[in-house]
Amino acid sequence: MRIVVKVGTSTLAHPSGRMNIRRVELITKVLSDLKNAGHQIILVSSGAIGMGLGKLPLKSRPEDIPGKQAAAAVGQCELMYVYDKLFSEYNHTVAQILLTAADIEDKGRHRNFNNTMERLLELEALPVINENDTVAFEEIVIGDNDTLAAIVATSVKADLLILLTDTDGLYTADPHKDPTAELIPEIRELTQEVMSIAKGVVTDLGTGGMKTKLHAAKIATESGIDMVIANGANPELLYRIVDGEQVGTRFVGRGRYDNQ
Repeated sequence: MRIVVKVGTSTLAHPSGRMNIRRVELITKVLSDLKNAGHQIILVSSGAIGMGLGKLPLKSRPEDIPGKQAAAAVGQCELMYVYDKLFSEYNHTVAQILLTAADIEDKGRHRNFNNTMERLLELEALPVINENDTVAFEEIVIGDNDTLAAIVATSVKADLLILLTDTDGLYTADPHKDPTAELIPEIRELTQEVMSIAKGVVTDLGTGGMKTKLHAAKIATESGIDMVIANGANPELLYRIVDGEQVGTRFVGRGRYDNQ
């Protein structure tokens, strides 16, 4: 399978902004193993700004655009250094791709992106994709790698999109506020009722929420791609997801369940 895996800042970093080394090491190990099993892996990684916070004398996430861009510039170096080092230990070569909205919206640049991705996968490289936060004003305000991951998945015609985050999946209500909230194992249609569940709750380091994940699900499923939201605290869940087991919340790609 061709699989796009998105990891959020809350999965990659401690609340301090410093990298969660044990978890990042396990993520790279599992992704390397899945690649060894014959799957094509594309990693969409948040965390540049969060990693930058851990290396700069900043006590909190900057509110100004230049501050965010400075943190991203420092953090992106840290992020790719770690990925290159860890994936190399399992004999896998990483390739960094930084995208802006213009790279997707412009037909020529989008075509070049697709051609590059196909060649990288053909050469058995592991692409690591992030927004180009250091220069993209619009994208840094949105800060939405969930949507970016869905766009990448549709562009490369992926079989599966997995969003690793700090929650087990989509619940009937906010589980932090409602003890009766129940995990929804599968969604076959993104109705208005489902979309209304999202409250856009964010973490201290990340800028996404369930709202952006449901938007990503809409993009992916409309292209016939299954998407799974799962808890990144245990990266080994990726094995079960790829095997088709029920983990987190699975959004079924349009047209797929008609044949089940």
